[in-house]
Amino acid sequence: MEFIKLFDKTQIDVRVKELGQEISALYGDEPLVCVCVLKGAYAFFTDLMRNLTIHPMIDFVRLSSYTDKTSRQSRMVFSKDMEIDIADKHVLVVEDVVDTGHSMQFLTKVLEARSPRSIRIATMVDKAERRETDVHVDFVGFALDKGYIVGYGLDYAEQYRELDSIYCLNF
Repeated sequence: MEFIKLFDKTQIDVRVKELGQEISALYGDEPLVCVCVLKGAYAFFTDLMRNLTIHPMIDFVRLSSYTDKTSRQSRMVFSKDMEIDIADKHVLVVEDVVDTGHSMQFLTKVLEARSPRSIRIATMVDKAERRETDVHVDFVGFALDKGYIVGYGLDYAEQYRELDSIYCLNF
């Protein structure tokens, strides 16, 4: 395997700080719940929360996607649901990568049923060219059209999450 560095620690730090400023300016004193999608978003989420000038509530979800081997259909399963009531609060979902959009579409529908004021999505990496659903990402760290990426929370077979930069993994 070959690792090709796409975004280094300095680039990530600068971009996360900018996103923190944008998010803080948007929400101000409004009631906000920031939701980390585990496991991949943990590094981005932690750094983003530290770069906010506001004080949101935080919570976590974990989604698992199981693909039917006979079709392209996949089934989303919660293995960890939120604990905070989001009714009449703004919700910011923080994800590592949004590509096809299926996971974010599923999570958004689940959260909409809980009557939040709004739902927005922040992602470290947006692969909009791979989008198969109508999912809009409101805050994008970096746009990327292709490549299997690891580092900064992103994994390959549960490895490489600890890397402080984002790499394209060539097999």
